[in-house]
Amino acid sequence: MRPEVRGESGEALRQGFAISRRTIYLLGMFKAYKLCLATAGKQVPSGPDWIHEVKHDGYRMLVIREDKRVRLLSRNGSDWTKRYPWIADAALKNRQKHFVIDGEAVILGVDGISDFNALHSRKHDPEVQLYAFDILAMGSDDLRSLPLHMRKANLEKLLARRPDGITVAPFERGEIGPDLFRAACRMGLEGLVSKHRDRPYRGGRQKFWIKVKNRSHPAMEREL
Repeated sequence: MRPEVRGESGEALRQGFAISRRTIYLLGMFKAYKLCLATAGKQVPSGPDWIHEVKHDGYRMLVIREDKRVRLLSRNGSDWTKRYPWIADAALKNRQKHFVIDGEAVILGVDGISDFNALHSRKHDPEVQLYAFDILAMGSDDLRSLPLHMRKANLEKLLARRPDGITVAPFERGEIGPDLFRAACRMGLEGLVSKHRDRPYRGGRQKFWIKVKNRSHPAMEREL
């Protein structure tokens, strides 16, 4: 029989076990849902089989809902659930109790454009919301093998009666891509991400996701 540990040392030991369990859980989720990453490109695809999304200037985020538990995982696997309560609360209010969505955590300025400096300052964490652009799982179903256009339909269904805090990221289809990119640059947006409508969700860098950056946007300097 294991002896009971009491006092401050016992409490520290229990906290250590709790942290270890949490770390193991987060690591498992991060490995199970490896992010799909876009390949940098110089030209926006103009074919009919592409879906185009505005590249918002924020932080990539996985939102994982498992019954009464929600976790927000950053691109490197950090737990940012407490950092962005508006997103976490919106996920908990959804009628569906099991889902995994992929998106960008942003703060929108008065002009409706994402403000990275405000996001990075940590002064406005309660105002951060999620632009959701993909869904990896819903209910008991793993949706990653579905083509993108079907995943988009499932995402819109999931968020049809959404509370504020999580929004489906707007997108356009087809040959409008190059014109949309020029318009995004004129508006001072970061650029576009174009995705092939018929491809599944795969972890790692993928050629069927192409990001084209506005070279005059401040994000270019941060990457350099």
